[in-house]
Amino acid sequence: LTGKEALTHFPSLGAPGGSGPGKGHVKQCELLQLSRKQKRLCRREPGLAETLRDAIRLGILECQFQFRSERWNCSLEGRPSLLKRGFKETAFLYAVSSAALTHSLARACSAGRMERCTCDDSPGLENRKAWQWGVCGDNLKYSTKFLKKFLGQKRIGKDLRAKVDIHNTNVGIKAVKNGLKTTCKCHGVSGSCAVRTCWKQLSPFHEIGRLLKLRYDDAVKVFSTSNDAVGHSELVGPHRHGHSAKQPALPRPTDLVYVEDSPSFCRPSKYSLGTAGRTCSREGNCDSMCCGRGYNTQSRLVTFSCHCQVQWCCYVECQQCMQEEVVYSCKQ
Repeated sequence: LTGKEALTHFPSLGAPGGSGPGKGHVKQCELLQLSRKQKRLCRREPGLAETLRDAIRLGILECQFQFRSERWNCSLEGRPSLLKRGFKETAFLYAVSSAALTHSLARACSAGRMERCTCDDSPGLENRKAWQWGVCGDNLKYSTKFLKKFLGQKRIGKDLRAKVDIHNTNVGIKAVKNGLKTTCKCHGVSGSCAVRTCWKQLSPFHEIGRLLKLRYDDAVKVFSTSNDAVGHSELVGPHRHGHSAKQPALPRPTDLVYVEDSPSFCRPSKYSLGTAGRTCSREGNCDSMCCGRGYNTQSRLVTFSCHCQVQWCCYVECQQCMQEEVVYSCKQ
């Protein structure tokens, strides 16, 4: 989750294998749950199917990490029903999914896994020199352009949910853009900077996930209203300090927005499995996560490596130690 691990180390959530020669990638596209237009684009882009699976894994793992201590822990159970509603959790899912797609596509370009894109080609950066030194900028420009085409975003009349989903999707894309930075490296004798190369680099996805979780915590409930000045409806939220009392405020481009209050997620429902049996921290979140039902206390012995020493040459030798650990879990 630092953005440095190989995504292939994570368990696969899609079809096995990479984008093989010939028409192997076409078969992978057919196995993914895509619209007809998306499958057509996927077939045209060798390497895209594998990148889409990487993005799915990246988004799910980050979502589950950010919500590991919450009542809703971003489990796969209940997700189809959740995506049909306009909850805060739905807003986060749209944002983290689009962010993972943007991030994975940009990284796939710079890693050479996509045929139609390569390193970042932003003007003013010495990308060719950077490539000669073995570095390649993340191609966010191609990624965002392709993603908007792939998602088929368009202005939707008065459909509130469609507007909300598009807004939250764009929040995820913007979060990735905000984390783009220019990285430079010096080359020369004895550490001098006789040659300096620079390239664009994305932040680790964990940083993007943490930012989106903060946006989730401050998400804005919105409704739709007609704007006679521009001739179409727009999203508006509660009044903000400094705004006219009669004029509702427009959500900011970086705000996650939702249209209905979330369920408690305490008991099993079509949205989640509830919190019974979930482990919690007695000093931290047990009271909240267990929804007032209380929690069980259990002691167990855990084994871990200890007293490790580096032996010549070249391995680490450790002893096995045991200690008692107290685990707290929510009651039924």
